[in-house]
Amino acid sequence: MSGVRLGVLDIGSNTGHLLVVDAARGAAPMPAYKHKEPLRLAEHLDASGAVTDEGVEALTSFVASSVVVAEDKGCVEMAGFATSAVRDATNSEAVLAHVRERTGVDIEVLHGEDEARLTFLAVRRWFGWSSGRLAVFDIGGGSLEIAVGSDEAPDVAQSLPLGAGRLTREHLADGIDRDVVRELRKRIRADIAHDAGSVLRQAPDHAVATSKTFRSLARICGAASSEAGPLVRRVLDGAVLRDTIPRLLEMTPDEVAELPGVSPSRAHQIVAGALVADAVLDLFDLAELEICPWALREGIILERLDLLAD
Repeated sequence: MSGVRLGVLDIGSNTGHLLVVDAARGAAPMPAYKHKEPLRLAEHLDASGAVTDEGVEALTSFVASSVVVAEDKGCVEMAGFATSAVRDATNSEAVLAHVRERTGVDIEVLHGEDEARLTFLAVRRWFGWSSGRLAVFDIGGGSLEIAVGSDEAPDVAQSLPLGAGRLTREHLADGIDRDVVRELRKRIRADIAHDAGSVLRQAPDHAVATSKTFRSLARICGAASSEAGPLVRRVLDGAVLRDTIPRLLEMTPDEVAELPGVSPSRAHQIVAGALVADAVLDLFDLAELEICPWALREGIILERLDLLAD
């Protein structure tokens, strides 16, 4: 079975990732190398919604370093894509043009619905057809993606501006205030509930969460560590999360960073992420969410392999 070594460059709202994988049609993508840096693009926005000069330079530097890594690791191709922070920035085109001019890399901006669709594809391939109708939730730095369906393409794909980084920057930048948290909680739940009916009408057989925020929350709430391997079943228990949130509200970011599964660069976003996760579990009447180790990057790889085979 012939394969290809690919580099997938993911410019997220929190972090830039380069994932080098050995990929072959009909086989699981095998990670060969990872290169990442915290970019916090969702927080490097000015009052007009434009990525700041500092954010642009951080992004450009990361992409340039990723080109070198991809070449060193023998990638025959590098696919770059950006999600919410770049997608929603008022100077998005100028940012991408600057990166292209300095690095030679064209970065594709994914629409929110495509982000939800590709994440759903990855989750479907990971769990397989025995999962029946899947509901997939992904809290990123800039947005919350929701997808539901019985096939490899979801019947419902939503993207809401409820990312942990975005909400932290807009509402919690000055610290945790109980009144602010209450108003934020109301806003999150109203935004999710606005079109929740399209999801609730397709009651899932299996509810799944992906990506770093959900993984960190599951770990805080007692799930196995990454050292246990990707095949260990991990869940985010809704009741445990609900009991944990008041404790998180009393903690400083430094104290949160000491919790299991929390990286220092994301500690300040955990409260916002927890409020979104709690709303998802409550509004969709879910007792728990199973954590999937595959997410958007794997979806990009899988779709690319499918296209190569056509």
